[in-house]
Amino acid sequence: MTRVLVTGGSGFIGGWCVLAALEAGHDVRTTVRDLGKGDALRAQLHAAAEFDDARLTVVQADLQSDAGWAEAHDGVDAVLHVASPTLRNGPMEVDEMVSAACGGVLRVLRAARDAGVRRVVLTSASGAIVYGHPRSRTEPFTEADWTNLESDIPAYQRSKTLAEQAAWNFIATEGNGLELVAIQPTGVLGPLLGNDDPPSLRTIRGMLSGALPVCPPFGTGWVDVRDVADLHLRAMTDPLAVGERFLATSGRSLRMVEVARILRERLGARAAKAPTRELPLFLARILARTNPAMGALRGQLGYDFNASGAKAERVLGWRPRSIPDSIQDTAESILAHEPS
Repeated sequence: MTRVLVTGGSGFIGGWCVLAALEAGHDVRTTVRDLGKGDALRAQLHAAAEFDDARLTVVQADLQSDAGWAEAHDGVDAVLHVASPTLRNGPMEVDEMVSAACGGVLRVLRAARDAGVRRVVLTSASGAIVYGHPRSRTEPFTEADWTNLESDIPAYQRSKTLAEQAAWNFIATEGNGLELVAIQPTGVLGPLLGNDDPPSLRTIRGMLSGALPVCPPFGTGWVDVRDVADLHLRAMTDPLAVGERFLATSGRSLRMVEVARILRERLGARAAKAPTRELPLFLARILARTNPAMGALRGQLGYDFNASGAKAERVLGWRPRSIPDSIQDTAESILAHEPS
């Protein structure tokens, strides 16, 4: 049994990492920015699985403050650093997001090193790999690739790239033997643990509600949140993971119009509002100038972010779900949590 610290346990990926660690028999301590979220998190986790409540501790710590991090790491064997600033509450300025992401990573790594933690698994993102490359690229992206920061990169992807680079630099210069593994999920789907609105599910939600009448013109890889959590645990325990990056993605990339088609095929009348057409690229670019939702996708329009998860499968024995199944599970969960 290992005592695991999961940062950001109230988040979409963080919650599933907490659950996976508990189900694997580990004692878990998780951080939240607001302790008021602790009771709701416990209730969601108990609704999803049976576990001894004494094995879960919820503590308060904020990525933008030093307070609480030393205590959070005390007696911990491994850390899953999932917490990161997101677009959950709307757009953030580039400098603000980069500062929060990089500062948070370094706070966690310093606290882990000083507490004698063995290994940190960092939740990075495919946004640290696939952006700023030519649209004409046809070969799948791999862990050997890095986002080109000399290009016009959206704030979130820039922050994830710089934060991961800062983490690797810290390990090389100040880590004192602390082990690091980085996980780069593509578009994360999967069921909700509670009433939540994670940014990665908003496209599916918009398709089901009719708020997204046409599909934005791009394709990307997808992965189920339960498989992301499983990969974090594999990376936490496998000796072969140390010092490595692992893309978390299942199968080939899918264009958004393909996702909508799968929704209609799997859910029938319940997905009747899902779009059937893809918006022409030139119209999407014009719309992105004035429409906030399309503007948020500016860095993706016209691209096919096809990536390979072969390394995680080969090295760690990871076996992700099929994405059509995950799309169906996502939609079923969204609909189940809609107000009656």
